Amino acid sequence: MSEQRPPLPPFTRETAISKIRQAEDGWNTRDPEKVALAYTPDSRWRNRAEFVTGREEIRKFLTRKWERELDYRLVKELWAFDGNRIAVRFAYEYHDDSGRWFRAYGNENWEFDDNGLMRARHASINDLPIAEEERKYHWPLGRRPDDHPGLSDLGL
Repeated sequence: MSEQRPPLPPFTRETAISKIRQAEDGWNTRDPEKVALAYTPDSRWRNRAEFVTGREEIRKFLTRKWERELDYRLVKELWAFDGNRIAVRFAYEYHDDSGRWFRAYGNENWEFDDNGLMRARHASINDLPIAEEERKYHWPLGRRPDDHPGLSDLGL
């Protein structure tokens, strides 16, 4: 039996928002094993200037990422959707091992298979150094609380 990850395409506004929140929640676990399961076994990524193919490369990529990007907290927001595709904008905050804080801004284009697994992810991301006092994400590590403001509410 094929793996399924509801909601399944074609997406409505409501199901696209649900899919985005599930992705955000997964990434906020910072668990490469868990996150990789949301992607097809042969998923293709472009993340900044890095190209990744398949779950094993995704796991390795995410492991490296979260070893460098400490205290990572992410917020995603719907930009557009159509059929089996969703466009997302996001911002996340993290610090490096010397304590310097950053906010990364980006856009992702996602394509899903019929079972709701992501088969393509194209991400464009820019990092902005910020002072610790400029941070906007202060929830305990893990899932963003439901009452925490989203990107638009925060003016991001």
